[in-house]
Amino acid sequence: MSVSKKWLLSAAFAISISMLAACGGDEGEEGNGGEENAQEETEQGEGQGEGQGQEQAEMPEPDIDSVPDVVAEVNGESITKEEFTTTYESQFQRAAMQSQMTGQEVDQDQLKQQVAEGMVGTELLIQEAGDRGFEASEEDVNQLVDELVEQNGMESQDDLFAAFEEQGMSEDEIMSQIETQVKIDQLIAEEAGDVEPTEEELQEAYDQTTAQQEQMGVEDIPSFEEMKADLTEQVKMQKENEAAQTLIEQLREDADVTVHV
Repeated sequence: MSVSKKWLLSAAFAISISMLAACGGDEGEEGNGGEENAQEETEQGEGQGEGQGQEQAEMPEPDIDSVPDVVAEVNGESITKEEFTTTYESQFQRAAMQSQMTGQEVDQDQLKQQVAEGMVGTELLIQEAGDRGFEASEEDVNQLVDELVEQNGMESQDDLFAAFEEQGMSEDEIMSQIETQVKIDQLIAEEAGDVEPTEEELQEAYDQTTAQQEQMGVEDIPSFEEMKADLTEQVKMQKENEAAQTLIEQLREDADVTVHV
């Protein structure tokens, strides 16, 4: 599985991964490309002439002051303001850049709710993986680290850890998160069972994909055989995501959860 499918990795880490992937092609800027790109877009907007650049003159700021010290409690485990803030600021940055393109203001109350609920779901999975006794072997951990290195276009694990360190995450924190992700992967694999897609499922995914491409005006659409490998991964990921979401909903029913945002 590629890192893009590690959507259950703790929210802050998952966002860091997506930011690294987005800027992996920028030479020398892997670690803080998202922040620099946001600043560059702001400066470009401010530097343009009157009229054209005024709509995106300033990036909005995330509202953190109103966030309580404990954002949520999940079966006695607290999700702290510090943990939430790291995740929320990354999500807000992406939403703010999107809003500059669409002209639609970011609904921070709604975004806070979404981030909090996502972190609650992740915590429920972490707890369940622990209850079932899953273990992260050294081989599994190294395999995931190598996948992250490859996904982000880096030369070595040292480069990956250096990039995360620039975002304020130590190697020990990263390794702890990776071990947790390995356990969650095992949990989801157990829940999902056989996710190997049938030919009919692949054909259905292909039809949906090509229909979307046709609507977008794409003329050179690859054949089914050319897309088969990607479609296989897409369908597998969908089945795993559905299994994970179903499990989260089941765990939530019996859990003691309080969200304070």
